[in-house]
Amino acid sequence: MSRIFVTGGSGRLGRSVVAGLAEAGHHVISVDRDALPAELLPAGVEQATADLLAPGEALRLLRDARPDAVIHLAAIAVPFSAPEDVIFATNTRLAFAVISAATELGVPKIITASSPTVLGYGSPAGWLPPSFPLDERTPPKPWNAYALSKLIAEQTVQMFAAAQGDKIRYAAFRPCFVISPEEWEGAPTQQGHTLAERLADPALSAPALFNYVDARDVAEFLDLLLDRMESIPNGETFFVGAADALATAPLAELMPRFLPGSDAISGGLTGTSPAFSIAKAQELLGWQPKRSWRTELKSHQTLNDETSALVTAGSGTKETS
Repeated sequence: MSRIFVTGGSGRLGRSVVAGLAEAGHHVISVDRDALPAELLPAGVEQATADLLAPGEALRLLRDARPDAVIHLAAIAVPFSAPEDVIFATNTRLAFAVISAATELGVPKIITASSPTVLGYGSPAGWLPPSFPLDERTPPKPWNAYALSKLIAEQTVQMFAAAQGDKIRYAAFRPCFVISPEEWEGAPTQQGHTLAERLADPALSAPALFNYVDARDVAEFLDLLLDRMESIPNGETFFVGAADALATAPLAELMPRFLPGSDAISGGLTGTSPAFSIAKAQELLGWQPKRSWRTELKSHQTLNDETSALVTAGSGTKETS
């Protein structure tokens, strides 16, 4: 059993990460500005409330916790949900404060969350990648403060890895559009739509290039990454996503409708292929996501009926457009 220090543990992704790591047998220390209600706190988890931007706070908490690993999730998590300078300053300072404090104390394993948005899709000036599927070799082209702050978080772990050699192991991961367990039950997603609505209307998922991942799969990825960090190159970055797309039609058909000029490069995204490759996590770590919208929605018949009706309506609209 490891002691794992998780920042942002009360957030949408954090709750599942904390619960999943605890269920895997780890002792988890969850740190956030807001505490989870006691009835929602999994067994084997202790929590603390703190402002990690306060001078010396990250160092104090980590010194008290004496963790074997740090997973840094805390951030302003939604682009444009605050002024751009606030998002940039908050996210970059948080990443540096936590990673530098953990490094100073010699925590053996340090992981930070990044985002697929570092690639730059959705830019108002236009964007096309060299090819699909997108992977860790696709050139980053962030166009807003959130995406840039996440790229800097990746570069922060790479900087420390370069300075520390193999004494401390670092990694970053880019979780796709996170679906929390309650959202399979019909709760609104981060953008305010239900999953049934996002599946019925491709325009709702198109801005994120139809990417998604179950939060529980992210927790299992992190558990595996912690176990394998000593056997992979230091400072690696991984995409973490579902094995399919959040769409009822192949992306080879959908992508050209929403990403002008992508006809040729999206032609290989046939069947259920996603736009984001998880091959690196599969090959280096042996990780495989267990959940998809197909399996999770089918497990709730009422929601599945709603989805089927909406998808049918959406398909009818698509055929006449």
